[in-house]
Amino acid sequence: AVIPNTAKILKMFDPIKFPIAKLSSFLNAAIIDVLRIGEEDIVRAAREVRGWMNSTDLDLPNGMSLDVITDSALATQDRITTVAKNAYMGLFFVLIILALFLRFKVAIWVAAGIPIAIAGALSLFSSIGLTISSLTVMGFILVLGIIVDDAIVVGERIHAFERKGYSKGEAAVEGTMEVCVPVIFGVLTTIAAFLPILLLGGQMGTFFNAIGAVVVFCLVASLVESQLILPGHIAHRRTEGYLLENSFIVTKWQSIQGKISYGMEYFAEHGYRSLLDKVLRYRYACLATATGVIIITSALLFSGRVIFQFMPSVEGDVVYGSVQMPPGVPAHVTEQAVAIIEEKAIEIAVELEEQLVVMKANGEVPQSTERVVDSILTIIGGQAPRDGPARPGRGSSGASNVAEVVIYLTPFFERGEISSAIIRDRWRDMVGTIPDALELTFVSDVFSAGDAINFRLEGRDEENLKIASKQLREELARYPGVFDITDSFRAGKQEVQIQILDRGKTLGLTLNDVAMQVRQAFYGSESQRIQRETDDIRVMVRYPEAERQSLGNLEDMMIRTPSGAEVPFLSIADFSLGNGYSSINRQDGRRVITVRADVDRTVVTPEEIRREIIAKFLTPWERDLDVEMVVGGEGEQQLESLSELYGTFPIALLVMFALLAIPLKSYLQPLVIMSVIPFGAIGAICGHFIMGADLVFFSLLGIIALSGVVVNASLVLVVSINRLRDEGMGMVNAVSKASEIRFRPIILTSVTTFIGLVPLIFTANPATFFIVPMAISLAFGVLFATLITLFLVPSLYLILHDFFDNAYNAEERALAYQH
Repeated sequence: AVIPNTAKILKMFDPIKFPIAKLSSFLNAAIIDVLRIGEEDIVRAAREVRGWMNSTDLDLPNGMSLDVITDSALATQDRITTVAKNAYMGLFFVLIILALFLRFKVAIWVAAGIPIAIAGALSLFSSIGLTISSLTVMGFILVLGIIVDDAIVVGERIHAFERKGYSKGEAAVEGTMEVCVPVIFGVLTTIAAFLPILLLGGQMGTFFNAIGAVVVFCLVASLVESQLILPGHIAHRRTEGYLLENSFIVTKWQSIQGKISYGMEYFAEHGYRSLLDKVLRYRYACLATATGVIIITSALLFSGRVIFQFMPSVEGDVVYGSVQMPPGVPAHVTEQAVAIIEEKAIEIAVELEEQLVVMKANGEVPQSTERVVDSILTIIGGQAPRDGPARPGRGSSGASNVAEVVIYLTPFFERGEISSAIIRDRWRDMVGTIPDALELTFVSDVFSAGDAINFRLEGRDEENLKIASKQLREELARYPGVFDITDSFRAGKQEVQIQILDRGKTLGLTLNDVAMQVRQAFYGSESQRIQRETDDIRVMVRYPEAERQSLGNLEDMMIRTPSGAEVPFLSIADFSLGNGYSSINRQDGRRVITVRADVDRTVVTPEEIRREIIAKFLTPWERDLDVEMVVGGEGEQQLESLSELYGTFPIALLVMFALLAIPLKSYLQPLVIMSVIPFGAIGAICGHFIMGADLVFFSLLGIIALSGVVVNASLVLVVSINRLRDEGMGMVNAVSKASEIRFRPIILTSVTTFIGLVPLIFTANPATFFIVPMAISLAFGVLFATLITLFLVPSLYLILHDFFDNAYNAEERALAYQH
């Protein structure tokens, strides 16, 4: 880091608020990046590097030290720790819920399926190259409440058979066999629902493929556990003579659990079934009500009360301030520009230290918190590496016109939850504009799918492209919340442009001949290379330095013709001064200018801006300027990812339909079961509305995953109805009785799934920001789908029977309603 005004900076600091010792690293520096290779453990690698630094006696000159600026392993450990805490809390809540409604030992063995399934999934990680990371741990959290569903169904049926008087072994066999078919196919449909996530490509795929793989592995392991391991555990559990059998705590817990369990059974038999009988009598009104709910919820989305945007703002612990000057400017000019950015960064550090003192006094942060800004780094000639996906088109290393200032913050909770986005906006306001800067950007997001606003303007006429880019920049500037507006057009350095005269052509010269001789004279021609140890030395032949310093030297130059004669340069050619291009971008042979901007997503969404820009300029530009506008950046990633989902989700639904049709032996009953899928999506949308969260791409992934989860309870319910009908029970009685029998497991599976995700939903941590929308979709979607399963699915079953079962007659219906 090169800082030109060190003395001025030192005077700005109060040593009490910001130790001068910390500022010592704010002088000249060389940066060493240590990267992991292949499948190396990033945490272990970082630990070894720090150990080497502490144990090695480095022979450094006086005044020089070796410090760690940033450590990605710390961020990885923080994310894993945060997510793991949520997993432990979710597991604890799931266990409590199970123990309240099932016998304690049954609940323990049902809950034991969670660590067994996780261990089974971990054993398969090496086979496909997965590692333990924050993403895979988040996958475990998402599946925490799901993998216990099949164990709940099996455990509840075993428990029901024991209450009928069966021995533990007989109850284990009979209960498992009764629900094995719907459980197996329910797990398979859930796996099918995750296919779109597993097949997702591009940048989003690199994140969510791992999560999808974790969920699938856990589901497979949970299926094996629920069908083969759980029955054995329950059948051989000790029910008498165990430790603390007659203790006060155990007796009291059994009393409470018995009352709760009896209360649920009583409610299922008298409250729920009574209400269900009325709903079944007016089943067409129930269907109309459900349709109305779909319309109202859709209105929430289309009216803008629930906002959809592709990518949420995921802030990190680093804020970048980058400047790009015109190409070819000397380094000292860029140094003067970046000095403004760095000075304001230091002022912000002082402000934050003063704010921290106030927060400590108010008890808002721990007294042990030392600082908000950990360090500040300034780079001239390049940019600092990003932990997350890189942003294209931001300069290259070694360019004298590129510089960057980086503010490294302490972790989110240690700094009192001060938002890096607020620091970024404050920094931008303080810096204002920098004279002659082509590009000035401030970034705090740890993850980006590309520029929030990115339009590629393609055409063959350069002037028309400039006109379009200017109009677009002016239009974007009118939107509140849009900032860092720039384009990719860069006028290059001044150059000499040579034109050959007709007189030169008559002598047999071409423009290429003249240009080549001028280049060899002023730049040089390589005559040979000399190898000296590891260095490759090129020997260039050119005019002496005194004869290549001005345009007059070019005018006096002699040009050799093909015949060997020499003629003055000005007799066969002419020249003019102009600007070249620092770079020329083409797409399919057409010139391209890219216009970029960033957006404050709390003010306006990128989708809204893109939609209005396309409606206003797309057709006029194509008609009047022959300029085509193509969406790039985040918008391009959005189109790609959503198109993949739209292409794979119907396939997943078809696979789910086929899997449901096999055990049901029907092509119509699967439609009844799958009717809960849109209502699960409605629950997800309402959940975002309740939580005040925007609907984002991650929410859509949660809705897709939800489609496989919500059909499980309906599948077991419909299978139970069919079984009672096969035993000779009347249609309405079979529907009502099966719904009563399945009431407790349906409630338990839904509540455990929701409770398992609650800690994650209410965790305000940047480490989990991008997975929270997915959790909201799953949690609230399952809750809402539970109501649909308990009332709409039985109603649709009867409606289907009304239209397609001729054996159902009015007399049977009247008798059933009377009963």
